Amino acid sequence: MLAVTIVELAVGAILVALALNDVFQSVIVPRAVGRRFRPSSYQTRLLWGLWPSLAWRIHPRDDERREDLLAVFAPFNLIAILALWSLLLLFGYGLMLFALRAGVRPTIETFPQALYFAGTAYFTIGFGDFVGSNGVTRLISLAAGASGLAVVSTTTAYLFAIFGSFQTREAFVVQIGARAGMPPSGIGLLAIAGYAGVTEGLPALMRDAQQWCAVVMETHLAYPTLAYFRSSHDNQSWVGTLGTLLDAATLALTTVKCSAGEARIFHNLGRHAANDLARYFHVRVTTHDAGITRAEFDHACDRLANAGYDLHERERAWERFAQLRAEYAGSLDALAHFFSIPPLQWVGDRASLDHPHH
Repeated sequence: MLAVTIVELAVGAILVALALNDVFQSVIVPRAVGRRFRPSSYQTRLLWGLWPSLAWRIHPRDDERREDLLAVFAPFNLIAILALWSLLLLFGYGLMLFALRAGVRPTIETFPQALYFAGTAYFTIGFGDFVGSNGVTRLISLAAGASGLAVVSTTTAYLFAIFGSFQTREAFVVQIGARAGMPPSGIGLLAIAGYAGVTEGLPALMRDAQQWCAVVMETHLAYPTLAYFRSSHDNQSWVGTLGTLLDAATLALTTVKCSAGEARIFHNLGRHAANDLARYFHVRVTTHDAGITRAEFDHACDRLANAGYDLHERERAWERFAQLRAEYAGSLDALAHFFSIPPLQWVGDRASLDHPHH
């Protein structure tokens, strides 16, 4: 009997420790953390592994409804994470109180009664039909109440941080969508600037893009749930915007005769962001080449020439472009497929469009 009590107490303490550590790592720590000993991370990965396939099965031909269903995932997952933390804490404190049931008045007879006592303490209801009669059980009930208040308050702050970062991210996504066409592309960004006669503004745009990219990298590593939030605008996404800017910067560095200092800085930062995010989300990078054909590059050059740009010699430009794009194309394409973003020019369109997860 003593051995059973010790096991129940130990298992309960482990569940409580797992939940509180997960809350601390997910909400409090302002940097990227690993998935080890974090149940919410495994839950998110499991749910997302099923969600896109479900969306394709329910709406195989209706892109708009499928996107709406995919957009539901991130808010639903936030609720599921909060529920997971609460369940772990309830079962953990319930097991501990059940193991020490002799110290509760009236004496707890069944595990559901222990769960009920833990629940009233966790949600700070405090009906008083069960109370701790010694120091240990009183301490556990107080800890349960403190945990409930802590989880609710920190999760509220977490939601404000998530939504604030989402709005900042999406404001720039919409801006790039207006500048790069619909759907956006790096070629479109440069071509529209050329046709509109505002190419002198491209360095300033690249400086804004550097700041946006740095914010996206830091917030999406610190709060990975944010990466699953989808844009509310058709054919737009944070992955697509990153790809659009990277392709525009790479074309400016290799193909277009222009001032490319800011583009070079963004290329270094954007490449770093794409590779780090792909590594953090454990997406499978299947290619390490430029990801496009020479014919596609020549078509891009023709479009840029028609937009009024002076171009470098094409053979040399293609060699440099292919070399620089290979540094991020695989990671960018893997992120596009993992997050099931709508396919864009040169981003996420290397595989069949019938089902991105196949």
